Amino acid sequence: MRVVATAGHVDHGKSSLVLALTGTDPDRWEEEKRRGLTIDLGFAHTELPSGDEVAFVDVPGHVRFLRNMLAGVGGVDACLFVVAATEGWKPQSEEHLRILDVLGVARGVVALTKVDLVDDDRRAAVRREIGERVSGTFLAGAPVVAVAPPSGAGVEDVRKAVADLVAACPPPADRGRPRLWVDRSFAAKGAGTVVTGLLTGGSIAVGDRLVVGAVERPVRVRAIQTLGRNVEQVGPGSRAALNLAGVDHGDVSRGDAAVEPRRWRPATLVDASLTVLAGLPHQVGRRGAYLAYIGSGEHPVRLRVLGAPSVAPGTTGRVRLHLATPLPLLPGDRYVVREAGRQETVGGGEILDVAPVLPASKARPDRSVDRVVAERGWIEGDELEAITGERRAPTVGRWVVAPGALREVEATLRERVGAAGPRGVELASLAERDRAVIGTLPDVVIRDGRVHPADARDPLADHPAVELLSGGGLGPPDPAGFDRGELRALVRRGDLVERDGVYFAARAIATAAELAAELLAGEPDGFTVSRFRDAAGITRKHALPLLNELDARGITRRRGDVRIAGPRLQQAGPGARSG
Repeated sequence: MRVVATAGHVDHGKSSLVLALTGTDPDRWEEEKRRGLTIDLGFAHTELPSGDEVAFVDVPGHVRFLRNMLAGVGGVDACLFVVAATEGWKPQSEEHLRILDVLGVARGVVALTKVDLVDDDRRAAVRREIGERVSGTFLAGAPVVAVAPPSGAGVEDVRKAVADLVAACPPPADRGRPRLWVDRSFAAKGAGTVVTGLLTGGSIAVGDRLVVGAVERPVRVRAIQTLGRNVEQVGPGSRAALNLAGVDHGDVSRGDAAVEPRRWRPATLVDASLTVLAGLPHQVGRRGAYLAYIGSGEHPVRLRVLGAPSVAPGTTGRVRLHLATPLPLLPGDRYVVREAGRQETVGGGEILDVAPVLPASKARPDRSVDRVVAERGWIEGDELEAITGERRAPTVGRWVVAPGALREVEATLRERVGAAGPRGVELASLAERDRAVIGTLPDVVIRDGRVHPADARDPLADHPAVELLSGGGLGPPDPAGFDRGELRALVRRGDLVERDGVYFAARAIATAAELAAELLAGEPDGFTVSRFRDAAGITRKHALPLLNELDARGITRRRGDVRIAGPRLQQAGPGARSG
């Protein structure tokens, strides 16, 4: 499906043309029909000769309803620009064209309406005027199709031109990040809350969990309609109606967005480009009561020009916008700015940064992801995707790191490890980022929970405590003269075992396990501590900790006063059996 917006001056025949093309009157309200004036957005759809389906968003042409017009043209694929042969180019024709231009609409068809009411000379004159007016805009070179909807003359020509237009549009981008800007919210009898809008960026399916609006109300999609049909899933570039559970229709309004939870970072401060309309009679600075039109909504904003005091007409600058309402935005989103006091369209542009971290005096925004990373130094991969829409492979751990920031941390860690001496740096004392980096450095090693230079001698290698306890077998002496920190490190590396305050060489546990297996082979009902003590030739001081260690390892299991076979006894020795 493609979405095409109408545009043009009031009473130039936009709604009549949509009716002739689709068979649907886009004027929904009684007041619109009574006054013959489109006040709010209207919607209609049809199937083209090619088999493609197209949805029309019919927008108001009167200046008093410009806010409604702006709500309908965000994110559309193309436009059907309407100019009446009877009146020619008018003020709202100009304003609509400039708005569509700054919104980045790239394709269009011009419908020259009411041609049945003028002679050939007038038609030719208006065609020349249209050519002059659209020069230098996206409509330059666009086909101009004569049409008289009441009689049907030229309607099929417009239909074919729209079909060619739709065929030339690239497929809608599917970034896996659906966002539906709400342009209507109402209660449907027997269904509850229904919201409609243009879906971009991804697909939405029945059952999906979303959040809606600035307060991110959680909702569930109960049903979906597009082009009047119930569907299980709808893709990007479609107009859709979502039946939502979990929210009252009065709590959702035009300008809200429905998005997936935790995938966006709703912004109240954004940096953007601003192209000021060439015909504006003054420069644009921070003074003024500005309104930004983003998505389907109108939002009061404070505007500050970056890097200069103002932006001149016909030029492009950078600005920082302070929004009153958090919005789920991404770089590349388009917007229009109007000055409320003067009632004039100022210009518009593209969102560049939805989470600026530099002060306005230093900010030089663009859409580069590398710039976002460089300004932060470190940023989690999920956070980077949420504010840029792009996924980058983590540099280290879960972070994407600027090269300079990473080199700085690496140098600091090497200096710290080198200055720590033979004992090294305790790994647990490092911050999480530092721990992630330390594991990537080829010139350091981690032993026993401590970080050492790779070429440093292992201070625990051939430690005399291991030799002393190994020589004692199952009844080793107390290693009272050794540093307790070194003993704990020897336990961590597996050279020693500590149980109930008594230290053993690692080999002693294997010997004790073999002895327990031999005892159980002859005494399957179990053996006592004293039986084990006598068989080992040791005192109870050593026998009990050894048996507790065997219990902990599953080699033996205590039952009352005896030890019986544990689930891992068979691993203890070739003569063992489970009992």
